[in-house]
Amino acid sequence: MKRFRDNVRSMTAYVPGEQPAPGERVIKLNTNENPYPPSPKALAALRDLDAERLRLYSHPLAREFRDTVARVLGVPAEWVLPGNGSDDVLGMIFRACAAPGRPVAYPMPSYTYFRTLAQVQGAEFIEAPFDDEYNLPADALAAAAAAVTFVASPNSPSGTPYATAELDALAARVAGLLVIDEAYVDFADENALELVRRRENVVVLRTMSKGYSLAGLRLGFGVARPEVLAQLVKVKDHYNVSAVACAVGAAALADQEYRGECVAKVRASRAKLTGKLEKLGFRVWPSQSNFLLVSPPAGGPGAKGIYEALKARGILIRYFHEPRLNDKLRITVGTDEQNATLIEALAYLSDRSDLSDRSDPTDP
Repeated sequence: MKRFRDNVRSMTAYVPGEQPAPGERVIKLNTNENPYPPSPKALAALRDLDAERLRLYSHPLAREFRDTVARVLGVPAEWVLPGNGSDDVLGMIFRACAAPGRPVAYPMPSYTYFRTLAQVQGAEFIEAPFDDEYNLPADALAAAAAAVTFVASPNSPSGTPYATAELDALAARVAGLLVIDEAYVDFADENALELVRRRENVVVLRTMSKGYSLAGLRLGFGVARPEVLAQLVKVKDHYNVSAVACAVGAAALADQEYRGECVAKVRASRAKLTGKLEKLGFRVWPSQSNFLLVSPPAGGPGAKGIYEALKARGILIRYFHEPRLNDKLRITVGTDEQNATLIEALAYLSDRSDLSDRSDPTDP
């Protein structure tokens, strides 16, 4: 008997952004972390955590954090399902809904973890292609008649947001659930939370990793009708959110003033970085996230060459070994100081005649 399922043996594992070794000094602009520290109130909650909370199991539904989400977002607590990162809630959705004969659909290029989770379930995945401007391929998504349709808004890696009205129209057309992944919504002008009240088939996902500077804590949540969440609870790990994450996350979420200050700084830096990259000849896609998708100017080092040269200088950005992305780069918006160092390095590389274009349009 084979030790592993055939679909697992044949799939390729998801490859997350590289992480520097402990103590390694780099400018890390590759995995979309917030460049600013977490809320002082969150740090105080961590410092003052009662040791008794570590001895006991956490609440199965992370009650303290769930109740804070409900209060801050103005939704009933029973409409909130916390997870060990929003990826945990994604996993619940795939386990509950996706299987052979129950396909999932999503646009591409987008979050490739959707594909990985479908492969784990042995489910068919339908990847509706974006056009070059990353307009939502609503007709193709609706035609897929999938058990679940996923849309990241703002999209990664493009940073493209989708209007609530557009997502509402799609929700009315899809056969199953519409999951709107709003991991980067803190940096956007609009969100789709109101659709959960309007549509019984909509799930909105949020994370504490980006806008709240808590990527290392692993905490996120889904918002949906109670009848939807009741099915997801059946397939979740019973104590999936730690007591530490619950307490720290609740304190961070409650501090909306601090979140707003950090988000404003990232948005201002995003605008300045966009202008400087365009002056260097890069094409920059309009973004409402905390990162930029860019295409290097012709005639110089290509995307892969720039990625490797920057890495050698201690600057990490994201290069994707994926069709339609291997001539592009995704750059996290850092502090103004980090962004200035990046721009200085890119200006230097653009003058290097010995760096050939190493991006192969046919690769992989």
